[in-house]
Amino acid sequence: MAHEGLWEQLDNLDRHETAKRASCQYHTEPERYVVPLLNTEYVVNLADRKISSVQAGSSPEPAAFLEQLCILAYLINAQDLPLANKLVKAETFPGGQFFFRGNHSLPTEKLQSTFGDNPQALHRTIEAFNTKICRFGDASIELYVLPRIPLTIVIWQRDEEFDARASILFDQTAAAQLPLDALLTAVNLTVQALVKAAQVIG
Repeated sequence: MAHEGLWEQLDNLDRHETAKRASCQYHTEPERYVVPLLNTEYVVNLADRKISSVQAGSSPEPAAFLEQLCILAYLINAQDLPLANKLVKAETFPGGQFFFRGNHSLPTEKLQSTFGDNPQALHRTIEAFNTKICRFGDASIELYVLPRIPLTIVIWQRDEEFDARASILFDQTAAAQLPLDALLTAVNLTVQALVKAAQVIG
């Protein structure tokens, strides 16, 4: 079974305390959590150790490997903490300056190639996500990838003098909610979703 070790950890945690920490729903009969990830709700069924997406008018679909990783790591690690409301770079987290390198670098290039010539296209993705427009760069949004993890995406437009630039900023509490590898997975899922939404919107 995928992520068997994570399922074991989750199974040993108090259900109600876990739901409180993760700011998600817990239901019985069958025992399950309901966790929003980006614009989709997922049911985490503890009896059969399966995670499925729930969308109105559609049949439940099994969550992909990375979605499962993100959700399980979040349920295990999330803390009942208020947001610091202080934006920071990933490198400022403990161990971040060494972790977010090479293959573990944040996917800013994908954002630059998608939105660098048309930053306002980023704002149009609010139709697909519960986002808030911010006032950084040439276009920026804040969206919640998980209930206690907002991300701020900032785009600077390409011009004659400068290449396009993109930044991914975190609330200072993000590293308390997810280990760095799962946090990077959450970011990658977010960027993939934004790029896909931009292609659909056009």
